[in-house]
Amino acid sequence: MAEAIRTRPALGKTARGPAPAPPPRRARRDLRRSIPLVPALALLTVFFVGPVLWCVYAAFTDTALTGSAARDPHFVGLRNFTRLLGDHQFGSSVLLTLVFALASGVLGQNGLGLSLALLMRGRAQWLRTTLGVLLVGAWVLPEIVAGFTLYAFFSDGGTLDTVLTSLHLPAPDWLVSHAMLTVVLANVWRGTAFSWMVYTAALDEIPPEIEDAAATDGAVGVARLWWVTLPMIRRSVFTNLMVVTLQTLAVFTLIFVLTGGGPSGASETIPLYMYQQAFKFFQLGQGTAIALVLLAIGGVFSFLYLRLLKPELNQ
Repeated sequence: MAEAIRTRPALGKTARGPAPAPPPRRARRDLRRSIPLVPALALLTVFFVGPVLWCVYAAFTDTALTGSAARDPHFVGLRNFTRLLGDHQFGSSVLLTLVFALASGVLGQNGLGLSLALLMRGRAQWLRTTLGVLLVGAWVLPEIVAGFTLYAFFSDGGTLDTVLTSLHLPAPDWLVSHAMLTVVLANVWRGTAFSWMVYTAALDEIPPEIEDAAATDGAVGVARLWWVTLPMIRRSVFTNLMVVTLQTLAVFTLIFVLTGGGPSGASETIPLYMYQQAFKFFQLGQGTAIALVLLAIGGVFSFLYLRLLKPELNQ
């Protein structure tokens, strides 16, 4: 009798069994709601997943745009990747890509966007609107249009040289003597608007009473920025850094129009090196192998940023 009492479930409690299956009507309703997504999934498969899978396949073949390899490519294993390891030009392009991403993306667009957002806090609405029009105007320009606009600005005898000459200052050939600096400045000019908008929205979400309390406790200037403002917008900081870095790694048209990767490879990042291998030397297999390397570099940056962002998402 005592054993039966011990094994009997307590009053007011029910034994937990397996979760009940969703009703058939609910399952059919969920299926009907998914039907409108089918065309979008089909388009993604055809225009995104399909080309990515083909690139993975081509990277391990000798596919070319001309010759017998164009008609009958052969599997070559890791030959395209081992050839990259022995090419000093590829190593230089990787280094220039990292410098370009750090200088124009992480420090340039991100840093300048945050600085402008902080400077414009509490300013007159007309001033914030004017700055927004100038920044967003550069951002919404098609990249090819922005490239030719900046080419006219930095070229020998262009707008910048004219201004410097009128001030009796030296006017170097920016696109030749300072090619990497030129493309960094060009990318900062074009992409800062995105970071500015992200940080402006994030700063507007900070409760005023928190900063008032910090000011009462004596936190002003850099101290308030470091200990109060940045911790409050850290999610936006990490998210913006990830997006800006990935966008900067893929910049092609802007550099191609300004310098073409020159002079002598001084501004040749991975996208331009990939373009030359695939469409100038017609080695499509080699070009797709470089594309996979660029994808892997982007994946490493994404992994690092997501690891930094993960504690924030778990809060």
